[in-house]
Amino acid sequence: MKSSQKQISVHLTTLGCPKNRVDSEHILGSLLNDHHHYQEDPQKAEVIIVNTCGFIHEAKQESIDTIIEMAEYKNAGSCKTLIVTGCLSQLYGKDLKSEIPELDYVLGIDAYQKLPEILESVANPKESDAYEEWEHPEHLIDFEPKFLHSSSMPRVNSLFPHSAYLKISEGCNNTCSFCTIPKIRGKQRSRSIDDLIKETKSLAKQGVKEINLLAQDLTAYGYDLNPRTSLGYLLQSLVEIEGIEWIRLHYAYPRPFSPKLWEMLQHPKVCKYIDMPLQHISDNVLKLMKRGHNTAYIMKKLNELRSRLNGLYMRTSFVVGFPGETDKDFQQLVDFVKDQQFEWMGVFEYSNEEHSAAYQLADQVPDHVKKERRHILMNMQKKMSHKKLQQQIGKEFVVLVDGVSDETDLLLEARHYGMAPKVDGKIYINDGIANVGDFVRVKIESAHEYDLIAKICNKDDTHYSLSQPACT
Repeated sequence: MKSSQKQISVHLTTLGCPKNRVDSEHILGSLLNDHHHYQEDPQKAEVIIVNTCGFIHEAKQESIDTIIEMAEYKNAGSCKTLIVTGCLSQLYGKDLKSEIPELDYVLGIDAYQKLPEILESVANPKESDAYEEWEHPEHLIDFEPKFLHSSSMPRVNSLFPHSAYLKISEGCNNTCSFCTIPKIRGKQRSRSIDDLIKETKSLAKQGVKEINLLAQDLTAYGYDLNPRTSLGYLLQSLVEIEGIEWIRLHYAYPRPFSPKLWEMLQHPKVCKYIDMPLQHISDNVLKLMKRGHNTAYIMKKLNELRSRLNGLYMRTSFVVGFPGETDKDFQQLVDFVKDQQFEWMGVFEYSNEEHSAAYQLADQVPDHVKKERRHILMNMQKKMSHKKLQQQIGKEFVVLVDGVSDETDLLLEARHYGMAPKVDGKIYINDGIANVGDFVRVKIESAHEYDLIAKICNKDDTHYSLSQPACT
């Protein structure tokens, strides 16, 4: 279609996980490519888009609160059109429209690529053949999503100039009883290796040095393709791309690893970092969650990872208060966390979602017990993290400089290979000069609960490979 002669000012608010961030990057890319312009201040924007999250109750409430907040700008700002997309609208599209009349368009997971056409109708309503259809938002929600990103879609990287997410698949084939992602995002749809190579090369040309792989189930990548492929073969291709120095793995379901994946995990460009949500350790709870494995399998998997990947940093997450979780189950989880000493960990209170298989389960755990259990685990993790970081004082790491700190312009922020952007701790550099996107060697001088303080080593005495992020 032809680009509108009138440029629209657009504000976009993104909620939820990094996968949603990637969706928003494509939304911005398509709109800016169509010659509209981004407005940071929602009060001054003609069109406001809210990319929502609907995974758990707290996320839903945050999304609804944000929509209501943005709706105020139709009365006290420049906003003429309010649009919602993302997971919440996929689940509750018709309800959102009836409950929040200020909404003009409610787009499902498959429909946000129609936004350039919608903005065309906003700019030139009389010239849009499809405008009447778009007055009925339910027409733009497909309850069996099939959409998949491609390298040909415009994208605005919003992470760092030197770091980007790469979403390698959409949807999920697992049947975890607490999870609504298959209901929201549909069955797993993997992108081809060739297409992911094209996007990664494009990012590298823009100056990206670090790629963070994303999927709902990273280790299932490629199983649905014909011919079938796997994460190991994808990594084999990505490590060959010039300019890419670090590749990090997020949301690796604890399924068996292929020989090719084990081989590639030893490659110097593949960070010794795995984000593997385990959710629980009790056989009783794992069975209720329908995770497909048991305590013994998880222990074997973790032992294998630690023994085969020297210097491994692990991030995991757990759900507490799942229906039927007993005091004994929780104590088993506490003992497990103490024993494993994970570098990074998140804990979530179980949210009883009506679209999940667990919604009707008996033995619901009271909210105050969920909160207490989460507090116990997070307090443990804080203490363990501080102790582990103190052990790094005096060590040297190769780090990637993210830029000037948000805390003060007297500090630089950086990360070593075991720190993922935006979710893990940081290294604050208080001595030395470096540019954004530089790899430099630093010496750790002090430690906080989740962050480190360091100084840049004398560059004349520094010898290291950018693709070998080992510490000494």
